[in-house]
Amino acid sequence: MTRTVWITGAGSGIGAAMAVAFAKAGDRVVLTGRSEDKLLDVARSLPAGADYLVLPGDVADREGMVLAAEKIADWGDGLHVLCNNAGLNVPKRSWAELDWPSWDKVIEVNITGALNVIAACLPVMRAQKDGVLIHTSSWAGRYHYSVGGVAYGASKHALSDISASLNDEEGKNGIRSTALCPAEVATPLLKQRPNFDESTMVGMIQPEDMAKTALFVADMQPGVALHEIVLAPVRK
Repeated sequence: MTRTVWITGAGSGIGAAMAVAFAKAGDRVVLTGRSEDKLLDVARSLPAGADYLVLPGDVADREGMVLAAEKIADWGDGLHVLCNNAGLNVPKRSWAELDWPSWDKVIEVNITGALNVIAACLPVMRAQKDGVLIHTSSWAGRYHYSVGGVAYGASKHALSDISASLNDEEGKNGIRSTALCPAEVATPLLKQRPNFDESTMVGMIQPEDMAKTALFVADMQPGVALHEIVLAPVRK
């Protein structure tokens, strides 16, 4: 069966790599993000003949995400996999430089936005008695990690618990959920880290590694839920 895969935060980094990986696997892919130009760039990188839909949107727009899920299900004959990948971090991360407006934005996107997309998908997945939800959490969502920052760490811990709640409540509906918890991934987001050293990017987890992991989760047989996968670069 050809799956329909919705990827949020698909305009760069992990989301873009996931789009390519699922398209190469023969799945239909839906690319969502705030920048249509970036989504179109990713679409052009997909394999020839890939079946895709560019659907710009902001995960913070609750009603917009409901309409998007309905449109995807109509276009793709269902909605089988969600890569709940949209997220952000900000430069001011410590209590010493508390910045409420930017911290509120982290919570709005990383928690509320994630909830919006999940809630939009659930009616479709419940009706079809099938669905895989794959969330891009973080090492900072599994362990306290001061470099990630206060708001980001809190948001990713919340996302990991949201994923666990889905397995607890929605397994009876054929829905499975996985939190991917990577340490440093070589993405544009990482470059926002204070005192970031560009030379360290080579040894980090690559977006393509995350995409392969997501594909592995989606390919797991329906009787198995992979609750959490923690990844880290090898320390040398």
